[in-house]
Amino acid sequence: MEKPLWAPWRMEFIEAEKPDGCIFCRFPEEAGEEADRRNLIVHRSPRAFTILNRFPYNNGHVLVVPRVHAARLEDLEPPDFDDLQAELRRAVGVIRAAYHPEGMNVGMNLGKVAGAGIADHLHWHVVPRWGGDTNFMPVLADTKVMIEHLDSSWARIRAGFAA
Repeated sequence: MEKPLWAPWRMEFIEAEKPDGCIFCRFPEEAGEEADRRNLIVHRSPRAFTILNRFPYNNGHVLVVPRVHAARLEDLEPPDFDDLQAELRRAVGVIRAAYHPEGMNVGMNLGKVAGAGIADHLHWHVVPRWGGDTNFMPVLADTKVMIEHLDSSWARIRAGFAA
């Protein structure tokens, strides 16, 4: 017997006006904690920032993004690259402390054909993983059950960076 899953909050996304330009350039331009919460930014460094993935693979899935708009890793100037890597290291430590995953996927999709959803602005993905986190839902129903709301994830990860 088929059982429907309800996600009425998705309608807000479906009906919302799609943003113009690059969100990874626009979001960090907005200042203040209210803007960071709205844009899901959990931490800022001088040349990079960490943001929750609005459509996460798992709870705690963050993106680590350089502030400079670049599609290719080799186009980053050394200070931008160095700060991006330092921010990635911090993000991995925060996710480890906040979620206690058994492992993590850390990677970059460079280019649209490589799977980059925002191909013009490179970014790292940090995805916490646990044994058994792939169950029947994604396999049979092409659906992922998220157990924590993005607001709760934002507060937990933001606090981890502040610690």
